[in-house]
Amino acid sequence: MSICSSSSSSSSSSTAKAWIVHSILAGTAIAIAIGARAYLGRARKFRTRVVGVIPARFASSRFEGKPLVHILGKPMIQRTWERSKLATTLDHIVVATDDEKIAECCRGFGAAVIMTSESCRNGTERCNEALGKLEKKYDIVVNIQGDEPLIEPEIIDGVVKALQAAPDAVFSTAVTFLKPEDAFDPNRVKCVVDNRGYAVYFSRGLIPFNKSAKVNPQFPYLLHLGIQSYDSEFLKIYPQLQPTPLQLEEDLEQLKVLENGYKMKVIKVEHETHGVDTPEDVGKIESLMRERNLS
Repeated sequence: MSICSSSSSSSSSSTAKAWIVHSILAGTAIAIAIGARAYLGRARKFRTRVVGVIPARFASSRFEGKPLVHILGKPMIQRTWERSKLATTLDHIVVATDDEKIAECCRGFGAAVIMTSESCRNGTERCNEALGKLEKKYDIVVNIQGDEPLIEPEIIDGVVKALQAAPDAVFSTAVTFLKPEDAFDPNRVKCVVDNRGYAVYFSRGLIPFNKSAKVNPQFPYLLHLGIQSYDSEFLKIYPQLQPTPLQLEEDLEQLKVLENGYKMKVIKVEHETHGVDTPEDVGKIESLMRERNLS
């Protein structure tokens, strides 16, 4: 009898444990589902207010005072601001700078200005500081590169809508097709994405890189465009994330996002990049603007 009693007790105990584990798993699944629905609903409801931030600094190793250089009679920062105002998804646009000369120039042509500290290590941190100083609250912050005087407003709208449609992502950006002659230029950042349109990796080197060590003319390599948008709650914690090995090796801030396990949505666009990195680029931009009859 004692043996049968022990067996029955053991069986009951095992059954109870199984039910406990099952209940925990079921409860966890339900909690995840409820949490996901709540997050999705929250994202749809609250990712509506959007601010565009144009980070601008005077100091630059390659081109000091770049935001103030004149392009066909207007400061470059003004041309970027004017193009950005054509985007339909932005509720507000500000220039974030640590330089009074840039601030004075921007106020002169009507731009809102947020003064930021010189300690910002990159445009993302400058955007975060500017966000904290704005009177109104915003759900999405768009980092608009100040050295893209021909930025297409449709691309700004595209990255905003991509982030609004992907509640599991905290970041969105844009890519276009890479020209073969730019394949090994480290200033042209390359990107690879997965089948769902999320970023896998960014590199200054050519990716993917085949065993022939040559550019495959049949492969659609992707070039990363500088514009990017962030979920404002994520942007607040971004500066607290420690620098990561890949970020430091490639000197690409978006890699810190990926290395910490966050998702980044990527849109593909047809776009000719016309950034100003050096004084020589100014003449190229002006020639292009004349060809397009842009004043």
